[in-house]
Amino acid sequence: MSRKKKDIILENVRIEAVAAEGKALARIDGTVLFVQFAVPGDIVDVKVTKKKKNYMEGFILRMVSPSPDRLEPFCSHFGTCGGCKWQPLPYRMQLEAKQQQVYDQLVRIGHLDIPEIQPIIPSDKTTYYRNKLEFTFSSRRWIDSSEDPETLSPQERCGLGFHVGRFFDKVLDIRQCFLQKDPSNDIRLFIKEYALAHGLEFFDIREHHGFLRNMFIRTTEKGEVMLTVCFYHEDTDARTALLDAVAERFPEIVSLYYVINGKPNDSIADQECILYKGQEAVYEEMEGLRFKIGPKSFYQTNAGQAYKLYCTAREFAGLSGKELVYDLYTGTGTIAQFVSAKASKVIGIEYVPEAIADAKINAEANGIGNCDFFAGDMKDILTEDFISVHGRPDVIILDPPRAGIHPDVAKVILEAEPSRIVYVSCNPASQARDLAILCTKYRITAVRPVDMFPHTHHVENVVALERL
Repeated sequence: MSRKKKDIILENVRIEAVAAEGKALARIDGTVLFVQFAVPGDIVDVKVTKKKKNYMEGFILRMVSPSPDRLEPFCSHFGTCGGCKWQPLPYRMQLEAKQQQVYDQLVRIGHLDIPEIQPIIPSDKTTYYRNKLEFTFSSRRWIDSSEDPETLSPQERCGLGFHVGRFFDKVLDIRQCFLQKDPSNDIRLFIKEYALAHGLEFFDIREHHGFLRNMFIRTTEKGEVMLTVCFYHEDTDARTALLDAVAERFPEIVSLYYVINGKPNDSIADQECILYKGQEAVYEEMEGLRFKIGPKSFYQTNAGQAYKLYCTAREFAGLSGKELVYDLYTGTGTIAQFVSAKASKVIGIEYVPEAIADAKINAEANGIGNCDFFAGDMKDILTEDFISVHGRPDVIILDPPRAGIHPDVAKVILEAEPSRIVYVSCNPASQARDLAILCTKYRITAVRPVDMFPHTHHVENVVALERL
């Protein structure tokens, strides 16, 4: 017969510092304790959820004495929603923690030799800063502890919002989100109310049946809105009625798409996005350059901070106007075009064909004639043969996904031997791993973090390297 483990409750724990992944830490008899949603200076009782040899994890059972720095969370979904975990933490402390995170990953863990890290660039907006959000329909929404599941009707069990961490099939129904400006909240709420009123079936993520699956809202600095609604199967009458109702209610939606996605996963990268009404794209502007953004296009989700990020990358590139620049993971060619005026030629490479198509259109529309773009897997395109045809780069700028770069890509970069490399990353841990490889032939000359995502632990980091 198994014996139930006794709960471990730690009383009067003083939180000492901010830790990795949005947690805070304390020390109990020499053992590190990680606590969610805590602020340095809090005194709390903690229920331990995981106990290992060198560390423990837990959550706040009771607030004994709040830190003088602790702020009241502004979002009613705080603590359940997986985003914006640092709402109780003053913004200055968030920035300090992100700066420390970059140092820890590059120096303390990565053992890299770097100059003094330049001060992190803060975000002008700490709410309503995102230009893109994805919401998921679920017939099995997250049920709060204050609710009685037995009394809920099937309609009341439906939700439209964000996935709850650790539960792939649970979606938190969102009433108000502070990440994206109007009319994002209104569009989401209108669609949910319309769907319930007209008996449209929300998707069952576990059993894979239903009609409404997920939706994407893009908003631009100038107020344009793109909406993409994804359905699990086709029902022409129901789909048309819903899209017409949304278009009539929200004239701000200048680009309305739909997707029929019957795959097991909800990614639309390999799906056809069908334009239902309006223009095929929305547009962002930066230093007089206009960028076309389609339903699958990658564009930095904090547009204001993207400008600061690109300015930092351009500064670190040290261009004189004579250089051949390779922009790897170019997306819709934003960085490539942003630096093109200070380069002889720029070559952009990106995996998503639709993004490269937009990059070419953007370059032509912006009157830029010194950018060439290529679509395909980076490790397959960026080869020695490619370089022999298109020229050996003087500068390489790369902004890869969170996982970092493939070893084959790192090998080709080292063999190409550009004078300078600028590595932009949304994950300092994978960046540190890749930098260790590049530093066999390069030295790091500058490091500067940029805060793209306030109230989260995520940080963007720009590193400049020069050939030894």
